[in-house]
Amino acid sequence: MGSHRNRALFIPHQVLFLLLQRTQTVDFCRNEYNITGLCNRRSCPLANGQYATIMEKEGVCYLYMKTIERAHMPSKMWEKIPLDKSYRKALEQIDENLEYWPKFLVHKAKQRLTKIRQMLVRIRKLKLEITEKLEPIKKRTENREAARERKAEKAAKLERVIEKVLLEKLLDADKVLKDINNYPQKAFDKIIEREREEEKEEEVEYVEDEDEDELEDISEEDESEEIEAVSYTHLRAHETGRNLVCRLLLEKKKKKKNKK
Repeated sequence: MGSHRNRALFIPHQVLFLLLQRTQTVDFCRNEYNITGLCNRRSCPLANGQYATIMEKEGVCYLYMKTIERAHMPSKMWEKIPLDKSYRKALEQIDENLEYWPKFLVHKAKQRLTKIRQMLVRIRKLKLEITEKLEPIKKRTENREAARERKAEKAAKLERVIEKVLLEKLLDADKVLKDINNYPQKAFDKIIEREREEEKEEEVEYVEDEDEDELEDISEEDESEEIEAVSYTHLRAHETGRNLVCRLLLEKKKKKKNKK
């Protein structure tokens, strides 16, 4: 039993090393030129004077190389070489350009190229597939449209009410016209004749006979003297339809004189 317990507690050194490796935490690097994405001495583009990485821009892969000879020129520090579309030729280009470079950088550059190529293939496949497009919900526009709909409904209700009122008035007018048309023609003619006779009686005026000399004297006096304004009550007492215009003209003259 004692030997069995000792065996259960015994752990080889290799297994213990692997367990410790798995439990270790790793920091990530935010630099875009980092070839592994991990923050350590070997894969840091700032800590190494000689460095190489692979980057993708608009579906094309590029090999970026940095040497210590160009460190004094930040604008020309990185040499950019476009890689071929075929995977094999791209690997050959990496081997040619990084012939005398550290094997770690060559291996990681090839590894990064394979990952980028796989990513591009997946992107093309997803574009070919028919997928549902998700559109964002804009609350402000929805609320604005809802408010406009409410205002439009209120305006439509008002228009309907106005239409109903107008239709009712038209129907009432039609009824009145029908009543007028149904009025007996004889009675209507009698009323019109009476009105005409009254107008004729009002138009008739009686004038006394005067001598020619008296008429000449009156005309001379009228020419020498200005015309006096006639009283309003006199005109109203003897006014007819035709004399209405004369009355208005005389009143106008009187107002002008008073202003002067």
